[in-house]
Amino acid sequence: MDHLEKLESQSVYILREGYSQFKNLVMLWSIGKDSTVLLWLARKAFLGHVPFPLVHIDTSYKIPEMIQYRDQLALEWHLNMVYGQNTQALKDRETFPDGALDRIACCKTLKTDALRNTLSGAWPRYRLDHAQKKYVLDENKEPYTGVIVGVRADEEGSRSKERYFSPRDKRNDWNVGDQPPELWNQFKTDFAPGTHIRIHPLLDWTELNIWEYIDRENIPVVPLYFDQGKGERYRSLGCYPCTFPVKSIAKNVKEIIGELKTGKFSNIAERSGRAQDKEDGGGLETLRREGYM
Repeated sequence: MDHLEKLESQSVYILREGYSQFKNLVMLWSIGKDSTVLLWLARKAFLGHVPFPLVHIDTSYKIPEMIQYRDQLALEWHLNMVYGQNTQALKDRETFPDGALDRIACCKTLKTDALRNTLSGAWPRYRLDHAQKKYVLDENKEPYTGVIVGVRADEEGSRSKERYFSPRDKRNDWNVGDQPPELWNQFKTDFAPGTHIRIHPLLDWTELNIWEYIDRENIPVVPLYFDQGKGERYRSLGCYPCTFPVKSIAKNVKEIIGELKTGKFSNIAERSGRAQDKEDGGGLETLRREGYM
């Protein structure tokens, strides 16, 4: 068994363990490479069927190609696709691009608050109707009590502090200093009633592992990751007012793998194109303590 096979095996195990231990799970799908690999692994873990909804928090500022890719794949793979958003903040133009908020406050409003209220069922959720090929109001308002997320420990500092099974309180707030140890792959899955659970099957994967797995499995990804002839590509995807491409001439997956192996980005953060990270002295930890994905 090679390294990728070991990573795959562990992630599949965590997915199955999470599904067996917790009810009302959902999986976050940010449309990026990591959460798409996670989606691929979930299909493998459950023999082609994803037994929980895919949730996307739509800020309405995502790069349009990302939304097109989301809906195309959701229809093709018959996914139970749900999205939620902070419609009031968008209506009141309380966002960074409109000048009412800074980038960090905008992330909290359009992502953290939207995620919390989408999970709890307090705000409307919209489900993809495959027959009509459009989103309709979801009548199910039952809370989702656990979330599977495609974060990796090597992506940035706060994510390296996560557990595979990480407890949050009822508001999704994260107490970084109060987490169960996970020594020798002994996972704690027994938590007090009311505990909100984040499950992280990709913690041990690296950026290179992700691209090598995408190459090996031939997983479709958003073309924004590839140079389209301008000598730049996106290394990390997010909202278009705050996400910028990096200099790169990699036009396909194999060229990205080759580029990463040269060490070109070894001293450059993967999220260096995310402007909001540079405005927060605590990295993403400030946001993530309050429930950010």
